[in-house]
Amino acid sequence: MEFCGFTLRNNLFVAPMAGVTDRPFRQLCKKLGAGLAVSEMVTSNSLLYGSAKTIRRANNAGEVEPISVQIAGADPQMMAEAARHNVANGAQIIDINMGCPAKKVCNVMAGSALLRDEPLVKQILETVVQAVPDTPVTLKIRTGWDMHNRNALAVLRIAEAAGIRALAIHGRTRCQQYTGHAEYDTIRAVKAEARIPIIANGDIGSPEKAKRVLDASGADAVMIGRAAQGRPWLFREIEHYLKTGEHLPPARVAEIHNILREHLEDLYGFYGIETGVRVARKHIAWYTKGLVGSAAFRHAMNQLPTLELQQQAVNDFFFALAEQSEHLSYADSAESNNHGALAA
Repeated sequence: MEFCGFTLRNNLFVAPMAGVTDRPFRQLCKKLGAGLAVSEMVTSNSLLYGSAKTIRRANNAGEVEPISVQIAGADPQMMAEAARHNVANGAQIIDINMGCPAKKVCNVMAGSALLRDEPLVKQILETVVQAVPDTPVTLKIRTGWDMHNRNALAVLRIAEAAGIRALAIHGRTRCQQYTGHAEYDTIRAVKAEARIPIIANGDIGSPEKAKRVLDASGADAVMIGRAAQGRPWLFREIEHYLKTGEHLPPARVAEIHNILREHLEDLYGFYGIETGVRVARKHIAWYTKGLVGSAAFRHAMNQLPTLELQQQAVNDFFFALAEQSEHLSYADSAESNNHGALAA
């Protein structure tokens, strides 16, 4: 797929997720089939550029190109400076966040709260595009603020006029948060009028659903978020299904064990041992969600203070699984069909 001047492996994108899409996770998803991965949200507050958290979030050293970094904020000049700062530090695509529904973001009029102020949307988009004229700028939004104020079409027109190169739309309003079902009619209506690529996001957790969303919305690509947590191989499953109409054989326990071990090593190296062990806990929980015996395992694992004990617990759990079956065994049969099928 051609996207913003880059040739991508496919049209399957990793959604930016705060606290999740760090460099280790982005690299893993790209390795396992994603065409593009967008960084977690980086603040536009220059006072925080030197903070360890912000430096880590913007760290893309050695990552498979293109490097897409998402910035968030509500002040046009600060957003412009953030774009320049991140381009200077390796970003090849700047993505603007107008989709995050989190209260702490919306309370400072950033994220999806901006959708209520179209003149400010226009000002931010124009200012950021002009600040980095040689770097493509993309935008992520929701369908609107609430059911009575869906303005994705209006935002599309503002974005295209400002020079935005692609638009990702989560098929919910801000007030819906992650409840209910994503609706793709709005995305289809936007795509019908768009001159730029449109990326559909929301509730995509299986190969079949990815195909249905592409067909229903007419979108150029799909963006997958929470469904990929603990299941980064979902991208290769979707890629294969879209190409062939057939399913890949389910991943073997031994392979998933190896993927998780490599992911943990990368987390320890990226964050340092102490923070790495803490960050690893949520990923281990996602990888093991719904598996037989996983609730007791997760509870015990979260108490373990050291890297060695954490690694040993993971190894013991997966070796025990492998002895029972070559493939994953879920406590609830429905879980195996819906594993990870949460809203993106």
